[in-house]
This record gives sequence, C-alpha cells and structure tokens, in this order.
Amino acid sequence: MFKKIRVLILLYILLMVAVAGWLAKARSTDWDKSLNVTVYAINGDGSDVSQKYIDEIQKSDFNDIEEFFEKEGKTYKLNLKKPVDVSFAGELKSKPPMPPRNASPLSIIFWSLKLRYWAWQNDNYPYPEDVQIFVLYFDPAKTPTVAHSLGLQKGLIGVVNAFANKKMKKENHVIIAHELLHTVGAIDKYDPSTNQPLYPTGYADPVPRQHHVDQLA
Repeated sequence: MFKKIRVLILLYILLMVAVAGWLAKARSTDWDKSLNVTVYAINGDGSDVSQKYIDEIQKSDFNDIEEFFEKEGKTYKLNLKKPVDVSFAGELKSKPPMPPRNASPLSIIFWSLKLRYWAWQNDNYPYPEDVQIFVLYFDPAKTPTVAHSLGLQKGLIGVVNAFANKKMKKENHVIIAHELLHTVGAIDKYDPSTNQPLYPTGYADPVPRQHHVDQLA
C-alpha cells in the first residue's frame, strides 16, 4: 500500500512538472505581452578584469537587445510594442553545472534537470520573470575562446559565455539574443560541425539582390 502511495505521489509530481512546463512554453510563445527576461552576471574566470566589467554593468546596457526585438516584431507585424523587457539582476556568485562531456541522452536529461534546479535555487530576482539568462564573463586576454552558449526551452534558461570587454559588448548581446530565441523554440540555422550558415534558412537574404533585378527585368 505504501509503495502504491509513493508511486502515485511521484506520478503527481511528474504531471505537475509537465503541466508547468507546457504552460510556460505556451505563455512564452503567445506574444500577447512582453516577455520578461532577467540577466544574471557571473565572473566566469574569477579574474579582476571580469569583475571590473561586471561591476560596471547597468540595465540600460541591454537596451539594444530590446530594440532588436522591437524591430523584428514590426517586421513580423507583431501586435506588441515591446516584445522583450530585459532586466539586470546583478552578479551571481554561483556557477551553473557544466554540460556533460558524454552526450548520452540520459546524461543530457540529468544535466538539464540539474541546471533547472540550480536556476531555481539562484533565482534572487524579486520581480516576475519568464526567461533567465546567466552570462559568464571571461577576460579575453586569458581566455581567447569560450565554450558554446546554450538556451533551453524546457525551463526557459540560457547560459551564455561572453567576453569582459566593452568593445565586444555588441557581440555578447548577439549571443544573448540568440540563446534567448532558443528558449522560445527557435532552432539553429547553421551546421554545428563547421559553424557555417545553412542554405537557405541560415541566410538573411538567400536570394542575391541582382537575381531579384533580373527577375523583374
């Protein structure tokens, strides 16, 4: 009898998790209200350079991400003035669990659950949020290349590896926007083995302009 009760409790918890995930996914892709995105900064390498960069971050630094989504929203005739509202939660001392080197389905599932639990534990932002983006900053002089960033639709979590350099802020924000789009269901449009864009979906303008002119002539 006790075993049956434990099984029922477990099934109930799994059901609640599934329903919560489905509701979060539906809410994040309805685009009937602004998507609340919270950015957390993490000193990825423990360097003074990264710390100084983090200490100087302001909420307004992320305005260009909001402007990008506003522009794209108009392009796709989205009936929403501000599709994305980015907030800055400040620095976080804890680091997210690293993705598994052994990319077996079971290890990926286990890591995903660990990441979602870690994100829940470190949610110190007092206001409602839909998406959490954790940005780990690295001193480019010490770490010229960083690991791939990622965005999970299940849990609406992004982990971004970025450079602690003001000259690279725009590049960092492109990656943040990229992973943010992953959290709401967008897929990559490039070949992971070469990092080159796939044709034609990975091209901003897959048909050359001259070809348009030739067709009209």
